[in-house]
Amino acid sequence: MLLALLVVGGAYSVLTPSTASAAGASTEDVQAGRELFLANCSNCHGLQAQGTGEGPTLIGVGAASVDFQVGTGRMPLSANLPQAIEKPVQFSDEQIAQMSAYVASLAPGPAIPAEEFQSYTDDPERISKGNELFRTNCAMCHNVVGAGGALTRGKWAPNLQDVSAKHVYEAMLTGPQSMPVFNDANITPEEKQDIASYLHFAGTEPSPGGLTLGSLGPVSEGLFVWVAGIAALIGCAVWLGARAS
Repeated sequence: MLLALLVVGGAYSVLTPSTASAAGASTEDVQAGRELFLANCSNCHGLQAQGTGEGPTLIGVGAASVDFQVGTGRMPLSANLPQAIEKPVQFSDEQIAQMSAYVASLAPGPAIPAEEFQSYTDDPERISKGNELFRTNCAMCHNVVGAGGALTRGKWAPNLQDVSAKHVYEAMLTGPQSMPVFNDANITPEEKQDIASYLHFAGTEPSPGGLTLGSLGPVSEGLFVWVAGIAALIGCAVWLGARAS
């Protein structure tokens, strides 16, 4: 029985996506991150990051969550909205790394992706695979080309076409706002990079058909034609009436 437990536990530790503490950060970085946290984040998240009525605990969220939230300008919050909005980043890359290291030192959590996964691939096969993965897992909220869409209760799925590969990866890894978590057992690091590469391709690919109308498909296209058609008919009726009189 003990041997079986050891085997199962060993297999789990190998197959389960790894989490990271602040082992790779210096003591100075962790201390600097703590000072930044106390000055800018503790009012909502508590002096020990334990959470308050104004903000959730950050213990165990990992460096990836901090890097995403602060690195996209969603944190610190600017207003009490249904969800945090992307805005200009208030901290330098060094400061963001220090705050990430401090939060990672509190408890193990999702790590910032390795350097090799923070860039796009230009391999057509991998971009095509990213397209398939995105349509299967993400398009129902973010639209088939990542243009974003409306959710319930005043929330929305943001446009992803201009989001960096690192932040796309971190969002899948940590599940911000209403987004589910896709850990490395659900979607591998290579597949996350494929999805980010597809989004980059979709955002930079020219539209030979003209206006994309938000890439919302036949609903927006039909509405545009209907409104334009009705306007043309009304204009024609007014012109004919003016001529007759």
